Amino acid sequence: MKIDLTDTDSGDINKALVKGRRAIGTPAVGMVLTLVIVTDEENAYDSLKAANDASREHPSRTLVVVKRVSRNPRGRTSSRLDAEVRVGADAGSGETVVLRLYGEVVDHADSVVLPLLLPDAPVVVWWPVNAPTDPAKDPLGALAQRRVTDSYTAEQPVRELSARAEAYTPGDTDLSWTRITPWRSMLAAALDQVTCEVEAVEVEGEEFNPSCELLAMWLADRLDVPVKRSLSSGPGLTAVRMDTTCGPIALHRGDGSLATLSIEGQPARAVALNRRDTAELIAEELRRLDPDDTYASALRYGVERLNTVPEQSSAEAGTDTATSADAEPAPVEEAAKAPAKRAAAKTAKKAPARKAAAK
Repeated sequence: MKIDLTDTDSGDINKALVKGRRAIGTPAVGMVLTLVIVTDEENAYDSLKAANDASREHPSRTLVVVKRVSRNPRGRTSSRLDAEVRVGADAGSGETVVLRLYGEVVDHADSVVLPLLLPDAPVVVWWPVNAPTDPAKDPLGALAQRRVTDSYTAEQPVRELSARAEAYTPGDTDLSWTRITPWRSMLAAALDQVTCEVEAVEVEGEEFNPSCELLAMWLADRLDVPVKRSLSSGPGLTAVRMDTTCGPIALHRGDGSLATLSIEGQPARAVALNRRDTAELIAEELRRLDPDDTYASALRYGVERLNTVPEQSSAEAGTDTATSADAEPAPVEEAAKAPAKRAAAKTAKKAPARKAAAK
């Protein structure tokens, strides 16, 4: 059942929700939380579909906040709130309210959302795209116990992790972290089967995928060993290789669905490691409402502490060298240049002697 409301307010929306529940014969409220989705018109459909699928596991009241920017100055000064109320089969296992904000009301979305929150129920805010720099200080984020972002959708995903680390507040999480839950479980289980010490780790995956960096930071933080980040063509994470005192351990996934786990002294085995859709990811995040201390520790480890080895052509390498002449060279580059520097120094010392002999 759908009820469309034009130029409305929160009071009329609450009345429409009660009317819709009575119309379908379920006057009682059976939701366990309120999920607030802050998105744009382009991503509203996909985000709402994922939330509806997740509501079958977590019945919730879903509030979709769509901020509409007017194209003309006159439209920006006039405020309006349109709403679409969905109950029953059109709203998964809960209730859905799509809120479209126009004009000045865009800057006061929290005032619209606050009267629609379920009483005495936790609140989760999810930004599928365009998440604020500090979710906890956002007016909508301040209403929630959990704040979910997705750094993969950012313009510079890896740099976004540094911003997330600086602004981290207990209750923050990211779907890029949720994506690597099966990898973390599989690697932990593999290490439980051996009595060796890990000496070094390499994480391989596609470029601009923050899940690869988060997995590398988690391994470096938990194992306290050097971790190298290398690039591949994907999809997503493709391999993790660990050098141990008992031999190598490798988890390789080339097709995005089936992985191979190899442990020294044991036969290789195939394990299911599918790339999950957004509905599964958001459903996992709704299972816990307490702060994720493991995520916080891995995030604060820092991307800059990883040994990233970019794969690029010689022409690109020459261009990068020319454009970053003022940058401080890496220790490995310094070691490679040391013989050339010593040879140049010897030549400089011999130059005065040759000049004197010429005179």
